[in-house]
Amino acid sequence: MEAVSELNEPVSGELVSVAHALSLPAESYGNDPDIEMAWAMRAMQHAEVYYKLISSVDPQFLKLTKVDDQIYSEFRKSFEKLKIDVLDPEELKSETAKEMWRPFCLKFEGLVEDFNYGTLLRLDCSKGYTEENTIFAPRIQFFAIEIARNREGYNTAVYNVQNKGEKGVGNRDKREKEACSGGKGKKEAGSEEKEKEADSREQVDNGAIDSEGEKENADKEGEKNQ
Repeated sequence: MEAVSELNEPVSGELVSVAHALSLPAESYGNDPDIEMAWAMRAMQHAEVYYKLISSVDPQFLKLTKVDDQIYSEFRKSFEKLKIDVLDPEELKSETAKEMWRPFCLKFEGLVEDFNYGTLLRLDCSKGYTEENTIFAPRIQFFAIEIARNREGYNTAVYNVQNKGEKGVGNRDKREKEACSGGKGKKEAGSEEKEKEADSREQVDNGAIDSEGEKENADKEGEKNQ
């Protein structure tokens, strides 16, 4: 996914040169740190969108491309024992590693759009896209590792942490709301009970007065009859 500028500013010659450079295949540059930084800036939006995705949807149900099954199958066939929860940069960047990865990547030329497009890849899948936890990789390498992380349950850690935090906030708000409403309810219930008690006392008092008055009148009527 390409980052889009929000401002319609004049494009300088330097930016045109950078744009042209970024349109070329990633392998054309070797390990030039300046070019990799330019690619990283372009890939940042993609990284942010992807991290939000695995934070909000259970990664095991995600489909990243139309050929996820083929990517995963070929990946595990070629890199059966590669540890993907925490990546070793040497397994991706060393000359020996590049020789192993090259034929795998080329299998998806034409199948995966922009298969060699520069992409940010997390080293430790339980953490986010921080400077120390990020490495630059071709897009197909990103897809291969992230599809495997999703299917093998490694990215679930990010989803669980994110949702646990949201549930914690939700439960806290719910408890606070219940506490407030509960306190109010108790107060109102107490007031109602006091009012009922007062009414009962008034009814009892009135009943007692009426009974005594009736008794007094009855006594008087008896005396008259005598």
